[in-house]
Amino acid sequence: MEEILAQELRQLGASEIEIGTRNVSFEGDTGFMYKANLCCRTAIKILKPIAAFNVFKEDDLYEKIYNINWQKYMSVTGTLAVNSTVFSDYFTHSQYISLKTKDAIVDRFRDMEGERPNVDLDHPTLRINIHIDRNICTVSLDSSGQSLHKRGYKVANTLAPINEVLAAGMIMKTGWSGQCDFMDPMCGSGTILCEAAMIACNIPPNLNVEEFGFETWPDFDVDLYELIENAALKKIKEFHFKIYGYDNDANAIEKAKENIAAANLSEFITIKKADFFQTEKLQERPLFMVFNPPYDERISIRDVEHFYGQIGNTLKRNYEDTQAWLITSNLEALKFVGLRPSKKIKLFNGALESKFVKYEMYAGSRKFSKRDIT
Repeated sequence: MEEILAQELRQLGASEIEIGTRNVSFEGDTGFMYKANLCCRTAIKILKPIAAFNVFKEDDLYEKIYNINWQKYMSVTGTLAVNSTVFSDYFTHSQYISLKTKDAIVDRFRDMEGERPNVDLDHPTLRINIHIDRNICTVSLDSSGQSLHKRGYKVANTLAPINEVLAAGMIMKTGWSGQCDFMDPMCGSGTILCEAAMIACNIPPNLNVEEFGFETWPDFDVDLYELIENAALKKIKEFHFKIYGYDNDANAIEKAKENIAAANLSEFITIKKADFFQTEKLQERPLFMVFNPPYDERISIRDVEHFYGQIGNTLKRNYEDTQAWLITSNLEALKFVGLRPSKKIKLFNGALESKFVKYEMYAGSRKFSKRDIT
């Protein structure tokens, strides 16, 4: 998703954008940091680096963390949490690095003020991120707080919900941005539908987040944040097509309705209980379809070959003039769809290596045969 995130940041107005491995670095002022947290659909965290230095042993780490002016970022009455990521021959245990960092910070406060701040892993005043790559340690403040995939609208979950950030990134990779109807035929708790509606209407994805990490910082500028938020809200646009979804599980439909209502998106999304394999296209116009069918992992399928075969048959018979995209980690099952994908993208759904594939169902007389099976 790095390219998608870089594109988002560019459109929002970031400068000095550099794509890394599972990260994108950029420059921006305080207002842009607020904006990135509010508006980025494919970011998990927005980190603000405050120091970088070489470390070769534990004492180096402790000393250099201790020497940072932590009083600038929190008070002794505040709380902290430390998260570490380590890629190094010198340091191998991220939890130990977090503990050593915490010790250095609280020791500095105790030595200078006679008191020490407490640790709060759930709702700290300050979240600190330590990243060690070989012998280079980067210390950052976590401006997001909780992971940004927790949008704030997910009040009810089904058994195998898709991550909100992954859902948004998948939709953006398809090229759909609200130019035609959109459908999720196996919608589960409604995540893909919610993300699609927010993309189509240009609604900030993290509008429902209860609190960002930067809101507890000493320099938080509430007036600036409200200015940024109001500017983003003014860019919301109308949507003139349909977004709809089906699921064969009545319980999933009820949960999806709850989530859609919590996201204030009920006016844009229609869902109903239906078996996709018994449906047909509602309108004689272009349709984008994005879905996350069962993989036979967390949700078991009695006959995987038959199930994926039905996906292909339904698309061929009932959904012409449709771009259908699906994600699955069951690569063997894809063979039974019986259609040749025009695009395959490697993605990870959690820890599961998956393929995000595109099937183009043309209007008219294009036929498919057994020879098209991949």
